[in-house]
Amino acid sequence: MEEINKQCAGIDCSKKDFAVTISHSDRYQEIQHLSSRTFANNDVGFKAFNKWAGKLYKKSIPMLFVMEATGVYHERLAHFLSQLGYHISIVAPKRAKDFSKTLKVKKITDKIASQYLAIMGLEKKLDLWSPPHREYAELKHLTREKEQIQNQITMLKNFMEAEKSAYLIHEESLKRFDQTLNLLKKQKAEILKQLKGLISENKELKDRVEKVTSIPGVGVLTAATIIGETNGFSQVRNKRQLVSYAGYDVMNQESGTSVLTKARISKRGNKHIGKAMHMPALTSIKHTHSSEATFIRITSKTGIKMKGVVAVQRKLLVLIYTLWKNEAIYDPNYELKKEGDIKPPCELDHVRS
Repeated sequence: MEEINKQCAGIDCSKKDFAVTISHSDRYQEIQHLSSRTFANNDVGFKAFNKWAGKLYKKSIPMLFVMEATGVYHERLAHFLSQLGYHISIVAPKRAKDFSKTLKVKKITDKIASQYLAIMGLEKKLDLWSPPHREYAELKHLTREKEQIQNQITMLKNFMEAEKSAYLIHEESLKRFDQTLNLLKKQKAEILKQLKGLISENKELKDRVEKVTSIPGVGVLTAATIIGETNGFSQVRNKRQLVSYAGYDVMNQESGTSVLTKARISKRGNKHIGKAMHMPALTSIKHTHSSEATFIRITSKTGIKMKGVVAVQRKLLVLIYTLWKNEAIYDPNYELKKEGDIKPPCELDHVRS
């Protein structure tokens, strides 16, 4: 093997432990796996992993650690490595799975998963991960907690409705359900209060949220969810990447004349963003001309109202991103001005005179 020029550690995390494979490649992209090992997913395991890895890779060549975003089980290790100054890439499960298919992997074990993650780091140009800002991480935690409580409220209400319609109505059970429901509503209100307090404490965050919420239908909760889930759009390079991350990208399959599927959104994105954008889209359709026009155009073309709603969701998400990046306030006449339907003030004055 020629002298190595790239090295990478693939890490597959689970709740209790994580498997690691350290690999390197030469200028001809010939890859060699040096060693694989499993460590406990805790502070003791992190230290042992760092000591073991330090004996295997060359300090003179940049080292990349690649891990799959498996729920929250990878987060502590990612922060540990970041504090040591290592380069880290965290890839979405869908992307990791698609890459493993290119290697014709027939059997997936923790060790094999760590190996294809290492290969992925050596062959692909991956974005580097950086720890989220504290405020954005707090927003993400609180909005997800609120979402969980809202799900419980909805489930409990449905169950209570079913109980009230039953032949035998258990009053004591309904009383307990009602007490639980009131507790959940109280917790939901506390979370919303904490969210607003967190935003108001940071002047820059408060100003940007106010600009984003100038969009009709977009409230503080929606803005907080989007900001938290995207880490303030810190790793979003463009609109296309954001649309893909949220699962609004269009996919279809074509192969000659025998394989042809209808274009549809992938839905393989951040589910929390999709849920957060639903109600704002419905409100925007009712109160803004541009969203209404988009909804009518898509619905008329497809005959499916939900596709029109999703198109508005996608449009609003891109608008939120644009206002956040440009620190601008929503202009309801922007599209009309761009198309030339509304003339600048000076031209209007000239016409009047």
